[in-house]
Amino acid sequence: MTAIPDKPALRAQLRSLRRRLADETPDAAERAAALWPGHGRAGARLFALYHPAGSELDPTPLRTRLPADGVALPAAQARDGALVFRRYRPGQTLVPDALGIPAPSAEAEAVLPDVVFAPLLAFDRRGGRLGQGGGHYDRTLEALRRVKPVFVIGLAYSGQELPEIPMEPHDQRLDAILTETGYLEFAKDRG
Repeated sequence: MTAIPDKPALRAQLRSLRRRLADETPDAAERAAALWPGHGRAGARLFALYHPAGSELDPTPLRTRLPADGVALPAAQARDGALVFRRYRPGQTLVPDALGIPAPSAEAEAVLPDVVFAPLLAFDRRGGRLGQGGGHYDRTLEALRRVKPVFVIGLAYSGQELPEIPMEPHDQRLDAILTETGYLEFAKDRG
């Protein structure tokens, strides 16, 4: 059995790396958006993006490639709960959610996306994802996947790739990764 490394220390190192990558490749978000093949799941109509925090790769350039009425953003209703996706329309006013991240207000329609673009600190080529450590995306994706098929695409700088992400039973895997250098879908039997 592989020992789980000190995830808080690993996350601190990876945040520093991500800040450096953001400084070195300021056009990464535009490059990644241009490389996305425009799919994720046949018949997908609703795509969840996120509001970037810190040096997370900004998904805003992807909005131009999505249906104007087919975008949702996550909203945290509690510091330790799952996220709710709410429909977003261009120009809509965003308000701080329970985590202080700009999100659609509670009056916006709650939706179940077909494709979720997820931020991360690191990824591997088996679909492993290391997030910020709050478990929000893991809880949310687990709940979504119990209700319907959802295709999850990590959005990252290519330099955030690690040989292997330490995965625990509750961790949710990515279906694909999109970086400024390419798009890669992961095998379904990635164990």
